[in-house]
Amino acid sequence: QVQLVESGGGLVQAGGSLRLSCAASGNILSINVMGWYRQAPGKLRELVADMTKVGSTNVADSVKGRFTISRDNAKNTVALQMNSLKPEDTAVYYCYADVRRLRGGWSVQGDYWGQGTQVTVSS
Repeated sequence: QVQLVESGGGLVQAGGSLRLSCAASGNILSINVMGWYRQAPGKLRELVADMTKVGSTNVADSVKGRFTISRDNAKNTVALQMNSLKPEDTAVYYCYADVRRLRGGWSVQGDYWGQGTQVTVSS
C-alpha cells in the first residue's frame, strides 16, 4: 500500500507564513503528479498546486505569487511554502499523489490522499 503523511499545519496570523510537507511511502515505482488540495468548511475541495515528476506546475490563481510548490522525486516528498497568508486560506490541506506501484507483481496506478492538516489564518 501507499501512505501519504503530512506535517506543518497550524495557526498563523494574516501575513504570516507556513510550510507544509508531505512524504509518500510504500511499494512505489513512480509518482507522476504530486500536490496539494484544500477544503474550507462548506466548500468543495479545490486544487492549490501540483507538480509533475518533470517539474511542470499547476497553481491556483488565488495563491499565485504567494504559495510555492516544490518536490523531491528521489525522496517522494512534496512541500508547499505559503507566504502572505490570508484568512481565506483557512482550510484543511490535503496532500495528493498519483502513484504507480507494485501489486502482485503488476504495475498499477492509483490516487492517494493524506489525512489532511489544518491551516488557520487569523485576521
